[in-house]
Amino acid sequence: MKNIILSAFALVTMAFSTQVYAQKNPMVGGAAMYANKDIVDNAVNSKDHTTLVAAVKAAGLVETLKSAGPFTVFAPTNAAFDKLPAGTVDAVLKPENKALLTKILTYHVVAGKMTGKDIAAAIKAGGGKAELTTVAGGKLWASMSGKDLILTDEKGGMAKVTIANVMQSNGVIHVIDTVLMPN
Repeated sequence: MKNIILSAFALVTMAFSTQVYAQKNPMVGGAAMYANKDIVDNAVNSKDHTTLVAAVKAAGLVETLKSAGPFTVFAPTNAAFDKLPAGTVDAVLKPENKALLTKILTYHVVAGKMTGKDIAAAIKAGGGKAELTTVAGGKLWASMSGKDLILTDEKGGMAKVTIANVMQSNGVIHVIDTVLMPN
């Protein structure tokens, strides 16, 4: 009887632990994002990031974003890509525009792992604005608008972080509502 009670307790504990663990994996695009998976393995499951995933594949950046990193990725949603002028996405996905596509995508990546807390601390230290250097070599500026984290690109375009701190095995993703554009 003691073994049955202990076994039942172990099953209840295991089920509870699984529920608690699942709560730590935010939902993005209808899919749980698991901290033990890399950026690419999580992104392919998000129905809100199919355009981004297609672009990463077309640019040949899959292996890079599966590597150890760490990376901070500002990940535009499909709706963010839809805001671009008609035909833009189709044009940059063409093989002859691979260099431009790579520049745009790597403009959304910062080397290292920067959580929302890290970015907020940099904003505070910078007197209200933090300058981030992208993997593409460009600059982004982070600031706060109320409780919203805002990124400003080199052309003055602005993106709001809609889901922050999606932890990955090789970094962190912050979902954004607008595609950022380098100079």
